[in-house]
Amino acid sequence: MTHLAVIDYGMGNLHSVAKALEHVARRADLTFKISVSADPKVLQAADRLVFPGVGAMRDCMGEIRRLGIDEILREQIQHKPVLAICVGMQALMERSEENGGVECIGLFRGEVRRFAAGQHDAKGELLKVPHMGWSEVKQRAHPLWRGIPEGSRFYFVHSYYVQPHDSAEVVGVTDYPAPFCAALARDNIFAVQFHPEKSQDSGLQLLQNFLTWSGHA
Repeated sequence: MTHLAVIDYGMGNLHSVAKALEHVARRADLTFKISVSADPKVLQAADRLVFPGVGAMRDCMGEIRRLGIDEILREQIQHKPVLAICVGMQALMERSEENGGVECIGLFRGEVRRFAAGQHDAKGELLKVPHMGWSEVKQRAHPLWRGIPEGSRFYFVHSYYVQPHDSAEVVGVTDYPAPFCAALARDNIFAVQFHPEKSQDSGLQLLQNFLTWSGHA
């Protein structure tokens, strides 16, 4: 039986993610054991990992380091697929502007920036921060987009966005109002700023794709 572990460091709606994964596994007639755990032995034994997150970056990184999740990720991404979601994606960068500046895990080169206040959309309407709701994602080729139409809408809730140094690692872009990175990928890692577990058919298809992804673009 294939084992997928959702990394539990106390930040995020982990059981919502786990339930969505269980649903798509049943729908696709895939046999999966899905765990929610911070136990290093469980995470190391799993065949693939999901790294979600919600909350303030300083608190998240404090727990990630206390539990040794940063070192587990560095080790495990060498040989298994990893999906990072929302703050999980941001934590993969080198540094975040949040909370006056926080050093992150550093698996991707780049920073996490806050959306500027007082911006307007093309119609002249004020854009609120946080960016909350449904937005289109422009795709760049990657297996996790399989079966998801170009420009599909996903659900976002965030005040900060990632700004990677290597544009080749960006595989999804959303506008608010300027383009920002909505999905990031390299080797065995795929990371998204939106919440696939809250994004109806398109989000569930992405989760289903992750269950069968080999870990190669």
